[in-house]
Amino acid sequence: MGMGDDIKHGAEEMKGKVKESVGDATDNQRLEAEGKADQASANLKQAGDDVKDAFTDDR
Repeated sequence: MGMGDDIKHGAEEMKGKVKESVGDATDNQRLEAEGKADQASANLKQAGDDVKDAFTDDR
C-alpha cells in the first residue's frame, strides 16, 4: 500500500469521526450513522491493505 492510500483512508476515517461528532452534538441520528459507516469503511479498507501488504511485503 502506498503512502497516498494511508492518507486517503486516514482522511476518510477522520471525516467519519467529524460527522459522527456533529451528528451527536446536533442530535442528528442520520449524520451520526453516516459518520460511523464512513469510519467502518475506512477501517475495512485499511485492513484489506494490511493483508495485501503482509503477502506482498510492500511496506
